[in-house]
Amino acid sequence: MLAMFFGILFVAFTVFAALPAGLGWGAEIISFLKGGIPVAAALIGLVSFFIGIADLKDKAEARKEEESSKSAEN
Repeated sequence: MLAMFFGILFVAFTVFAALPAGLGWGAEIISFLKGGIPVAAALIGLVSFFIGIADLKDKAEARKEEESSKSAEN
């Protein structure tokens, strides 16, 4: 319940800060997003790359295990 209260409070503050009648931080928020989106995209791309490598390794290992189980059955 307390987490929901603080969540609503922070969302309300963000909306108030972005409004021209509030704190007028709209331009600074947009500048921050323009600078942060490329960094976030690079980090997401890097994580996706490593997940892809791990997936390829898992598939190769599963293939080897399947071949060894087939040869053990014969």
